[in-house]
Amino acid sequence: MLATPFRTAKELAADIRRKKVGCLELLDLYLERVAKHNPSLNAIIAMEIEGARKRARAADRALSRKQPWGPLHGVPMTIKESYDVVGMPTTWGIPDLKDNLPPRNALAVDRLLGAGVVLFGKTNVPIYLADYQSYNAIYGVTNNPWDLSRSPGGSSGGSAAALAAGLTGLEAGSDIGSSIRNPAHYCGVFGHKPTWGLVPPRGQALPGRLHQTDISVIGPMARGADDLEIALGVMAGPDEIDAAGYKLAQAAPRRKALRDFKVAVMLTDPNAEVDTEVQEKIQAVADFLAKQRAKVSDRARPDIDTNEAARVYIHLLRAATAGRQSQEDFDKTAAVARSLPAGDDSYYARMVRGTTSSHRDWLVANEARQKMRFKWAEFFKEYDLLLCPAASSAAFPHDHVGERHERTIEVNGRRVPATDQLFWAGYPGMAYLPGTVAPAGRTKSGLPVGIQIVGPQYGDRTCIQMARLLEREHQGFVPPPAYV
Repeated sequence: MLATPFRTAKELAADIRRKKVGCLELLDLYLERVAKHNPSLNAIIAMEIEGARKRARAADRALSRKQPWGPLHGVPMTIKESYDVVGMPTTWGIPDLKDNLPPRNALAVDRLLGAGVVLFGKTNVPIYLADYQSYNAIYGVTNNPWDLSRSPGGSSGGSAAALAAGLTGLEAGSDIGSSIRNPAHYCGVFGHKPTWGLVPPRGQALPGRLHQTDISVIGPMARGADDLEIALGVMAGPDEIDAAGYKLAQAAPRRKALRDFKVAVMLTDPNAEVDTEVQEKIQAVADFLAKQRAKVSDRARPDIDTNEAARVYIHLLRAATAGRQSQEDFDKTAAVARSLPAGDDSYYARMVRGTTSSHRDWLVANEARQKMRFKWAEFFKEYDLLLCPAASSAAFPHDHVGERHERTIEVNGRRVPATDQLFWAGYPGMAYLPGTVAPAGRTKSGLPVGIQIVGPQYGDRTCIQMARLLEREHQGFVPPPAYV
């Protein structure tokens, strides 16, 4: 059994209910670990300790009266910096927002508090939540607990690092370009990117923004699959304005045991070559499933041209994030787009064209996306899940030089554009599909590898069920040695 700081939120809540540990006692245990380990990690960048202690004492009193608040009663929690929390700043790593104190909590924060969590801090992000690393001019650089010289991922990198190092009981992130999935993979924890629209994001946005950004979602991160299901159940469901017309009924998992599943496995793609060591760990999961008598195919795929998928995703992604530009920035970028040669199909060209997309061009890209959605739906009539990488490599060394699109990572001994691996985010993500990342082992140098479990739209609990079964029977969370 893992030591208390590394237990799952479900286990911690059970320990609290059984009076094995008090709510204040557990909070103080995590605060002691934060004081000891966070200076070298820089995962948690804001805290409200006295308010958390007051809430933990109230949680202890409520339990003594046999009045638990919910399934996460007393569990200490941190949350991604981009979520509004009263009493703590929301900056998205943007220096101009360093003093932004929101007047109310994000809806998901209120729902998690309603389930009983003791929220005590916020975790680091890259500026605008737009990097596979987590650093900014306000809070500095977050390090990976498996190797401090490497990225913990982004943009929910502080979330994943805090979980892996045992500094918190539960986390929540956001994801438009693998921002839940790649940090979970890099740090060896669990993360779930929900079906788009399943979890209302109100309050996880730049100041003044209310609409849900295309492709973007918020969702849970944890040290166990059960926690993902519990937290997703708490966070999901329509916002008040939508609840007048519909309510959520999450579909039960499609299968109960590994032998019942029919899965496809995808190890790499020409658009985003995957490092051999990452492929080997995903193949090992596929081999294990086959030994458990699951039906496994290494050839089955949705009838989608992956080159077109990569192109359409970048256009939609950059169109989705274009609204944060000032008019001056937009005009400059539009001038760059007009100057590009017609045949330039580089990532940079795709990015610039997407960022300045006309509405007509967006409609064309969206129509292509909708056709792919239906191709995915046909695929999932025959297969339960698609297993694939979350990123092209294990965690890479910090690299903050130049522009993001100019940086490279090492894959199979050669330098490749770091932006190539966005393919693994967008291939399923732009089609609104859910994806769970679960631990799948470690590389020869000891870095974690995760596997991305993609399911049909609204098949979130099926993705989490596969992660749960793999956790129990194949590979669960393992703490980084320096933090045990």
